[in-house]
Amino acid sequence: MTVVTIPENVPGTGPVLMLNMLKFADRRLYFGEYIPAFNRVMKMLGLEAKVNVVSNVLASVIADEGEEWDAIALIEYTSAEAFLTVAQSDEYREFAEPLRLAALKDLKLYMTRPFDL
Repeated sequence: MTVVTIPENVPGTGPVLMLNMLKFADRRLYFGEYIPAFNRVMKMLGLEAKVNVVSNVLASVIADEGEEWDAIALIEYTSAEAFLTVAQSDEYREFAEPLRLAALKDLKLYMTRPFDL
């Protein structure tokens, strides 16, 4: 998995929702070890993230040919800066990232912000 960009300056303020598109190598490792390690890192850093949705993907309706995902997760951070603090922290890289890399075959991650309709 290659990080295309970690935005340093996201426009606007307030919460961001991170859309995680997940393809598992080891689902049990992801939920049994990575998620607890991620939660420990968040606690170490004094930050919080809210899980809004975790859902199995049933079918690819509009996608590139061969693009298939096992699950999606929508995680809310208080700000883009809070997400960046976690993603760039030594604690995340030491305790959680190796488990994420081992647990996933592929990942797409999008930073979003809700807007009023």
